[in-house]
Parts: sequence; structure tokens; C-alpha cells
Amino acid sequence: MAHPSTRRHGLKGAVLLLSAFLSACVLTEPLDTGSGRSFTSNWMKADDPRAEIGKREHPLVLAKYGGEFRDPKAENLIAGIVGRLVAVSEDKTQLYRITILNSPKVNAFALPGGYLYVTRGLLSLANDSAELAGVIAHEMAHVSSNHAILRSEKESSIKVGSEVVSKVLGNNVAGRVAEAANQLRLSEFSKDQELQADAIGIKMLGNAGFDGHGSVRFLETMQAYQALMSQADRRFGDFSFLSSHPATPQRIDQARQHARAFGAPGTGETDRKAYLDGIDGLLYGDSAEEGFVRNNTFSHLGLGVTFSAPVDHRMENQATAVVITGPGNLATRFDAAVLPRGQGLASYLKSGWVKGLDEDSISESTIGGLPAARAEADGSNWHFVIRLLQVDRQVYRFITAGPSGSETVETESGAIAGTFRRMTEAEKEALKPLQVKVVTVSASDTLASLAAQMKGTPSPLRSFQVLNGLSAGEIPQPGSRVKIVTD
Repeated sequence: MAHPSTRRHGLKGAVLLLSAFLSACVLTEPLDTGSGRSFTSNWMKADDPRAEIGKREHPLVLAKYGGEFRDPKAENLIAGIVGRLVAVSEDKTQLYRITILNSPKVNAFALPGGYLYVTRGLLSLANDSAELAGVIAHEMAHVSSNHAILRSEKESSIKVGSEVVSKVLGNNVAGRVAEAANQLRLSEFSKDQELQADAIGIKMLGNAGFDGHGSVRFLETMQAYQALMSQADRRFGDFSFLSSHPATPQRIDQARQHARAFGAPGTGETDRKAYLDGIDGLLYGDSAEEGFVRNNTFSHLGLGVTFSAPVDHRMENQATAVVITGPGNLATRFDAAVLPRGQGLASYLKSGWVKGLDEDSISESTIGGLPAARAEADGSNWHFVIRLLQVDRQVYRFITAGPSGSETVETESGAIAGTFRRMTEAEKEALKPLQVKVVTVSASDTLASLAAQMKGTPSPLRSFQVLNGLSAGEIPQPGSRVKIVTD
């Protein structure tokens, strides 16, 4: 969750709050999308009408995915890969703009007009340049085949829902980001489009001199990663690479057949050394700007606050909020706003940012020595409990939703909001961002000793294997280089 803006835009319409939880996209505060610059691999047509579509949607993508991630080493790595792919592409007149997104989610996608995106989460999972080149070539194939344009014809069916969100929220930024997220959900291409993009992408990969089997390896790694995350019972958002690029056995088999046209695995270049050099030190997981989720506890260094959720709940840190889901169709959204001068918590609750509010339910108290307020609201088949806490002029909002008639909404709200407190200086000092570190395997290293160096990951041993593309029984050889996650 990013630091809130000094401007206030509230949630209007308790009836749509749960939609905000489930869509994981609705902004309650304006989002700083960064410098406004994007890492660009030197190509973009000024007169391409398709580029106008990408240009319009680009800021919305940045808002959804935490803004642009700037890393000179990674940027140079990607620029070199894209340059080689463009040189052998079927449409050499197509221009591309590449942006690294500041998101731990593993994803890559394209917008009309040559706008290509990869997340830093995807960069951390790939193991060589051929694997990343396979991902980028696949997205370039979607662009050159106009798949994104064909897909955009479906968008009209969801715009009504987006307009409702925009009107009820009373917030242009929120509505636009909601619409962007809906459009991004349409990133699922048809089966035929995926297979066509695979064929074109792998051909580009081989013609550019890369190992054509890089695409196959990355799809297999993604399958292992998804299984690991499912086993750990964690959700990293609805826009994972596999959700929009399903790695079915048929698809992997066909990709392998395409790759064999260029030889056996390893026939082309993998550029593993250059790739590992390019991502050594890469930020992993949450960023300090958006706070950290560790062991179901959210902590934000800039805001200096922390709170926890029960162990059987799922906590996801998004660009503008923290969303917690629990048993019994319960969901809690946490965000922050600036309290207007001269306004207390009770009057703030009545200021119109929540429809369906029961003003008689408003009460004031303290939580952990901080001023607090509580209220209830009702929407269509949903009941809401809202808890606010004040730190200086900052108001922190816990909005818990459950089915109407549920007796657990109040308990859920109190259990989560009741853990909210300020961080101690010692806690701030101890909390550091995680990063990908490349290390050389020594003769004395074992899988256990390497896995013991992993921090902030579920199932350290399996996480180490998946991160390095290793099968369950595979042991890295002495002298080889591997990735670990550390602070």
C-alpha cells in the first residue's frame, strides 16, 4: 500500500465495497505513478493509431502495478534482448516500448501499439536470457498478430460495470483504475492465439540465436511456482502469468516441438551469466514504498504502523490498499487517508464517503492508545463494519465485509483492527526489503545449506528449487551460480 496523498477521495457506496475487495483494484487515493518516464527500448511510432490505445492505457497499468521500476542493470539486459528479437521479427516496422513494472507478481503482457510489460517478479523467476527472451517474444507476437486489438472488441461488455464503479465511487481516478483492471482481466487470449504467439515467439527466439527451449523451461518453472504458491495458500493477485497464459500440457508439448526445429536444448545461447549478473541485487517481494507483508503482518516503514491478520487468512499488499480474506466470505480492506482539518473521526464517518451508513452505530473509543471510531453500514446482501484509527492527521481505515446476517463480521473487524499499532524504532531498523542475490555454490554446500539462506519465502527448500528451475531431486553443481532471497 503506497503512502496516501494529501488529497482525500473516499469510498462511496458500501454496496460496492466488496467488489473493491474482490477486484483488488479500486483506488481510494490518487496514486503517484512515479517520474512519468518509462524505460523504453528506443522504439515507438508517433503516427500508429494502435499506439494511441497503449498510450491511453499505460498510466492505468502503472497505477495497477505499483508504477515503473527503475534498475539500470535490468534495463540494459532487457534492451539487449529486445534489440535481438526486433532484428528477426516478422514485422520489423513494429515499434516497442518496454516497461518494467514495480510489482512482485509474476506477469508479462502487451497492449496495442507495442507497449510491452514485464514485472520485476517475473525477472526474479527467470534463470537465463533465453527464458526472458521467450516471454518477451511471445508478447511481441501478440502485438504483431494484432491479438490485443481483437481482444479489445470484448471490452464493451464490461464497460457498464466499470462506469457503475466510477459513478458510485465518485472518484475519477478510482473509476479509471477499476476499468483498467477489468480490461487487464481480458488479457486471457484464446487458445489459438496463445499457440500462434508461441509458434511465432519461439521462431523469433531461435532466429535471434537464443536457445529455443527457453520458452519451455519458463513455462515449466511457472507451473512449479504456481503449485508452490497454492500449497503455501497465498494469492499474489489475479493477474499472474499463468492466469493469462495457461501452461497446459498440450501447449508445453507444442512449444517443445517448435523449439526442436532449432535443435536440442542448449543448441542456442542461454546467456545465463549475463542474465544473473543483470538481476543480482534485484528487489524481491514488497517494496518499502508500499510496505511489507511478512507472516501475515503488514508493516509500513514510511507510515510507521503495523497490524496482523489471523494465520488462516490471506493478506495481499496492493498498490493502494491491503486486502485480507478469511473464512466465511469475510474480507477486510485497509487503507489510509488524510483527515481534513477541523474534522474528528465521527464527523469524518458522516462526511459522505460511505453510503448505507447507519449513523446511530457510530461510536468513539481508543485502540492501543490511539483515537478510534467504529460504524456499521449495509449494502445489497452485505454488512460492513468500519473502524478508523487516527495518528496525527492520518486516518487509517479498516473496512470489513461479510454476508448480511453474519455474526462474525464484528469479531473479524475487531480482531484485525485491534492489532494496529505504531512500530518501534527497533522494528523499523530490523525490517529490510528482500533482494535476489546470486551466489556461487561451494563444494561443501548442500540443498539444505543453500535453502537455509532463503528469507521471506514459503517452504524455503522448495522455494530455492523453484527459483532456480531445479527439479525436486536436482542438486546444483559446485562452481555453478544460483539465486537466493535475502535482505
